Amino acid sequence: MQLFDLTGRTALVTGSSMGIGLALARGLAQAGARLVLNARNADRLEEAAEKLRAEGAEVATLPFDVTDAAAARDAIDRYEADTGPIHILVNNAGMQHRTPLEDFPPEDFDRLMRTNVNSVFYVGQAAARHMIARQSGRIINIASVQSLLARPGIAPYTASKGAVTNLTKGMATDWAKHGLNCNAIAPGYFDTPLNAALVADPDFTTWLENRTPAGRWGEVEELVGACIFLASDAASFVNGHTLFVDGGITASL
Repeated sequence: MQLFDLTGRTALVTGSSMGIGLALARGLAQAGARLVLNARNADRLEEAAEKLRAEGAEVATLPFDVTDAAAARDAIDRYEADTGPIHILVNNAGMQHRTPLEDFPPEDFDRLMRTNVNSVFYVGQAAARHMIARQSGRIINIASVQSLLARPGIAPYTASKGAVTNLTKGMATDWAKHGLNCNAIAPGYFDTPLNAALVADPDFTTWLENRTPAGRWGEVEELVGACIFLASDAASFVNGHTLFVDGGITASL
């Protein structure tokens, strides 16, 4: 399956010390990619790197704050100069904050937007400048079913993920002519640390099982195939697309 082979390519995955980011990094490594893991917590990042190295992956770490434009640019420029090209970027870092909209603190709105939207622009732009010079690259942004749907208490998160989907379209529109493929993956409800409170809520789980045609929570490993596809030559003419991996929840009323 040479179309899906990532041997010889380097993938930077933000927010990859746990959850979806770690699962995607592991999957990219299994497809042949070298890994560059990113998170703010250097100790936790190194723990994740050691796990993947023990599984046979070639892993480097690049700790920086994705909400700091200068830090993102400096880290990526330094890696490109000292180590080599980043061929694949997965913008996975994100956060959630659940509060009724009328009570949502403005400072938390700003923090959520910086983490979920600004970071995609900052890290995406920093990586794209090098990709454009090479006329080749893959950018995969992690959106959400909340790019299309809303639920009570998470209106700012919904706004942020809608922005990620449209920013992905904008990236493709500006950068496809330079050989970049910019797409997004929109997960449904997955059993992750970000959703720990919902997973622990039996009423929510019952609602989710009834609402989702597949009838269950997703497992993070079920996102790997979509990521490998969009990172590989198999997706050479896929651009500006958001691929929903959601058990059918956005397809069904």
